[in-house]
Amino acid sequence: MTYFEDIMHQLILCKVESPRLETRLLFAAATKREPSKVFPDIILNENERKQMESMLKQRLKHKPLDKILGHREFYKADFIVNTDVLSPRPDTEILVEKALQYMPENRCNVLDLGTGSGCIIESLLMEKTDAVGTAVDISEKSLNIARKNAENLKISERIKFVCADWFNDDIIEKLGQKYDIIVSNPPYIPTGEISKLEPEVKNYDPMVALDGGTDGLDSYRRIATIIRELLKKDGFILLEAGIGQATQIADIFIAQKLKPVEIVADLNNIPRCVILQK
Repeated sequence: MTYFEDIMHQLILCKVESPRLETRLLFAAATKREPSKVFPDIILNENERKQMESMLKQRLKHKPLDKILGHREFYKADFIVNTDVLSPRPDTEILVEKALQYMPENRCNVLDLGTGSGCIIESLLMEKTDAVGTAVDISEKSLNIARKNAENLKISERIKFVCADWFNDDIIEKLGQKYDIIVSNPPYIPTGEISKLEPEVKNYDPMVALDGGTDGLDSYRRIATIIRELLKKDGFILLEAGIGQATQIADIFIAQKLKPVEIVADLNNIPRCVILQK
């Protein structure tokens, strides 16, 4: 058995979903090669082997691969990630794709509530080079990661970062303006279901980004109460939804006199993106 096969076998025993791919990515990181240049007969030097053993030890404890490597691809860019931010997920890319369709052609202002790594709003600003934005998060540590990502993507001059809690009464005053587009992937896991999540999620994603209260909808209810103060006339809000939540979320915002536009399914055909207009 080669060293490559041994590592892959350990990942299989750990029930990693894509053991061969992850093995290749770990070897690529340890040897500073492109993944396509990693072959099963690869031989590591002593330093590379130490690096591999360190990363493997973390992965066998179910630390997500992206948080071991320190970065993750999302939409069209690579984002810095760590345990201070939610790992960007492919399901969330639908928010970016749809927001780009609803953003005005001329210069527009975007608000991201619960920005985390910044992957949603920063992907939008990369695509719309005349857009500006505000990224809000309750965690200063998350905002530090989002700032670094903005610097790497060379969009820092077009984005403002605000540390704020949307449950606090001063949120409207802190933002001080209205927006053409609002995007949000708020916490939506019901409190009682968090213990059932995969260890990669419940042990390594920040709890504040997961826990949505008893039914998972606490943040949506709160955002709905302030939405009319934050959204320009005819502006749009796009919200990520958990499984089975999309219709309930739409109803929460319809009760605040927003007009339903559409509910869009993700690649797994799960209703994932709720879109409404003021």
